[in-house]
Amino acid sequence: MHPTVAKLQHKLIVSCQARADTPLHGPRFMAAMAEAAERGGAGGIRANGAEDIRAIRAVTQLPIIGIDKRLDPQGNVIITPDLESARRIVEAGADLVALSCAFYQRPSLPELHTLIREIQDELGVPVMADCSTLEEGLWAAEAGADLVASTLSGYTPATQGLHQGPDLELVADLARQARVPVVAEGRIWTPQEARAALEAGAYAVVVGTAITNPTEITRRFVEALL
Repeated sequence: MHPTVAKLQHKLIVSCQARADTPLHGPRFMAAMAEAAERGGAGGIRANGAEDIRAIRAVTQLPIIGIDKRLDPQGNVIITPDLESARRIVEAGADLVALSCAFYQRPSLPELHTLIREIQDELGVPVMADCSTLEEGLWAAEAGADLVASTLSGYTPATQGLHQGPDLELVADLARQARVPVVAEGRIWTPQEARAALEAGAYAVVVGTAITNPTEITRRFVEALL
C-alpha cells in the first residue's frame, strides 16, 4: 500500500472546492478553508485545479487528493481526463490523483489501465477512481486504481436521481468485492452518515458541501423553517 493511502485510513477528507459563480471561489479562500478543516481534525483535503492546490499546499501538510475538472466532448464534467492534467496538479502539490471512471466517459479498459499506470509510474502518486456503480468500481480496481470511490453515484446518466442521501449500498458492495480501499463520497450531510459509511466498509470518508459550502448549508436551514 502506498504511504499516502495508508495515511487516509478512517480519516475525514474535506473537499475544498468552490464554483466560479460562488463568493468563496479562488485559491485564497480555498486555502483558508483547508486550514480551517485541518484545525477541525480533517485527515486529508480534496481540491480542484493547480492554483487551489498550490495555495492549499502552502498552508497544510495534510494529504491532498487533487483533481482537474474539465468538460468532455459532450459538455459533461470529466475529472482529470489525461496525464497532463494529472501532471499539473501533482506539480502543484497533490499527493494523490482522483479521476472519473464512469463507463460513458472512459469506455476502454486498456486506455484506463495505461493512464493509471502512467500516473503511478511517471508522477509517483496513487490513483483514486471516482465511480458511480459497482461495475465501474470493479473495473477501475482491475485497471490498477489504488482506491475506488462512490463519488459519482447519482451524478451519471445511469444513476441520476437514484439516491437522495449517500449511496451506502454501493460503498458496502465495493468494500466486499473491489479488493482495494473504498472511499465514501457524495451527499454525506451529517456526522451520523459519515460514521455509517465507515460501518459499511469505507476506508475513508469525503465530505464537501456539508462543510465547505455556506450557501447550501444556509439554504437547508432556511427551507427547514418554511
